[in-house]
Amino acid sequence: MAITLTERAARQIRHQLDRRGKGVALRLGIRKSGCSGFAYSFDYADDVLEDDQLFESNDAKVIVKRDQLSFIDGSEIDFVQEGLNSSFKFSNPNIDNTCGCGESFSLKT
Repeated sequence: MAITLTERAARQIRHQLDRRGKGVALRLGIRKSGCSGFAYSFDYADDVLEDDQLFESNDAKVIVKRDQLSFIDGSEIDFVQEGLNSSFKFSNPNIDNTCGCGESFSLKT
């Protein structure tokens, strides 16, 4: 199982952790939300817990709960700026469909 980061995403993660002054990684999760069923969640991780899986790419780290790995296995995370907005963008091969607003997604069964 693997999650990779583009250099832009890795740079943003390192920058945010440096600004925060602590933390070991970006914590990525999946939560039930929106009209299509699921959405990504983001937080800082100060520790790697027993049920976490740690991924490192381009000198940045991402942590995912092991029971959520099947939802995002094979994903590549990028960081993009569009006008005044910036966000992490996912290329996730496990997504079947996204909602019209782009906030939530459904998974392949």
